[in-house]
Amino acid sequence: MRRSLSTRAAAAAGAFVATVAVSTGAVVAVPGAALPSLTTPAAVRGPVAELDLETATAADLRDMVVSGEVSSLDLTRAYLDRIALLNTDGPGLNAVRSLNPSAAADARLRDRDLRIGREPGPLHGVPVLIKDNIDVKGMPTTAGSIALENSYPATDAPLVTALEAAGAVIVGKTNLSEFANFMTSGMPSGYSSLGGQVLNPYDASVTPSGSSSGTGAGIAAGMSPIGVGTETSGSILSPAQANSLAAVKPTVGLISRTGVIPISATQDTAGPMTKTVLDSALLLEGLVSVDPEDPVTAGAEPFVGFSYADALSETSLEGARLGYVNSNNPLFAAALETLAAEGAILVPVTVPNTSAPGILFDEFERDLNAYFSRLPASAPMDTLSDVIAFNEGRPEIKFGQTILQQSEAVDLTDPATLATYEANRDRGLAESRGNIDAVLTSNDLDAIVSLSGTTGVAARAGYPSVSVPAGYTATNGRPSNVTFMSTAFTEATLLRLAYDYEQASLLREPPSVINPTLFRCLEPVRERAASCAP
Repeated sequence: MRRSLSTRAAAAAGAFVATVAVSTGAVVAVPGAALPSLTTPAAVRGPVAELDLETATAADLRDMVVSGEVSSLDLTRAYLDRIALLNTDGPGLNAVRSLNPSAAADARLRDRDLRIGREPGPLHGVPVLIKDNIDVKGMPTTAGSIALENSYPATDAPLVTALEAAGAVIVGKTNLSEFANFMTSGMPSGYSSLGGQVLNPYDASVTPSGSSSGTGAGIAAGMSPIGVGTETSGSILSPAQANSLAAVKPTVGLISRTGVIPISATQDTAGPMTKTVLDSALLLEGLVSVDPEDPVTAGAEPFVGFSYADALSETSLEGARLGYVNSNNPLFAAALETLAAEGAILVPVTVPNTSAPGILFDEFERDLNAYFSRLPASAPMDTLSDVIAFNEGRPEIKFGQTILQQSEAVDLTDPATLATYEANRDRGLAESRGNIDAVLTSNDLDAIVSLSGTTGVAARAGYPSVSVPAGYTATNGRPSNVTFMSTAFTEATLLRLAYDYEQASLLREPPSVINPTLFRCLEPVRERAASCAP
């Protein structure tokens, strides 16, 4: 089932691994200055030097680490080197905000575990990038905010603990749209007052999409094989499409939200962002856990330790009934043709959303203040009001903070306001779930497929979606994805369907193939074109 490492982009991407700067001390903030060499750079030799990190998959890298073909330490060093080359230097994608000071030490532990005969996890020795609204002990959790630049959690988020138990190595944290795109109106996706602007490696002139923009751009450009994003409404699925990634927006409750800077307890979830569906399946397995501090995860109990990867099949579409939300898009039309050729039965459907008012403004202050209450006493901010006051008059807050201010104005201690909010929350959940379930049941469907037409209703329902690359627009090379969506806790079904489609189409290409101009001057100096800037 597992595919070999791709080499089709090696010539275009170049052999970027030469020397490595390994972080072993304090947290290193990446954007704005060249990555400092904190130890003596070490030459990368052997199989790692031959890898095309732009296209390498977690599945293959994990197998190479477990077999002893490469070490996790050398692999981690190679990705740190690539981050230095692409993030601040070179095209300056600005996808990674900070590096994990424990990355090298953690990688050494993964190698030691193998030497002493411990059973490897599904992500053993594999580097991963984490969105910078997720707590990692020893690193600040900033949400891209200058107010939180020095906000250090006391412990890892449970999802980070789960990843490390699965064998992953956290190499760094990614930039994002500030406060997960819940900061102000009119701010570009991928921008934050602390991290600056993330660039899209497929087309630097267009949005990398938010809010998991840094994870999207970083994984697409090969700064890590896999990454974790978060979504409230579209913030995994949208950057996955913009950066041509496979991704899973899970059922709310499959993954713990404790230790994640929130927007909405009703809709928030973390999820995988990867280059392949298989990698998404492996990463999802490593993220699932039951967390007593997040009671909604009680529903995840049957899926703890479940191998989503083992459930994948290249014949899953045969006889599958798929509703499709029509779109006047040639790439989506082509995707439907592929689905039909694989044996899927296609049924046109419409999926209404709820008419209930949104609840994000109602929940944000309550949930953000609850997150702050878990931080050490030394944390710089205690409340949303503290953040707003800190931001006032600062030039970095150039787009304003209107959404923060509107959220602060909501008073859930007022009985009438609380009652209205609860009614809207309950109605929104009931209607969105009811509408999706009715379409699935009345048409006897396995899933619903769309270009992006189900993103909002699935987010409101807390239902899962899986996104997979569907090609590139002929006129400008910009990526497009197809999304599979269904009812609660159907991730295994959605991944199976998406995997069959992915393997039948094999449409994903790395950024250096679609947008070679952005990468052409990264070749060794002797090979650079004369037209490259000094």
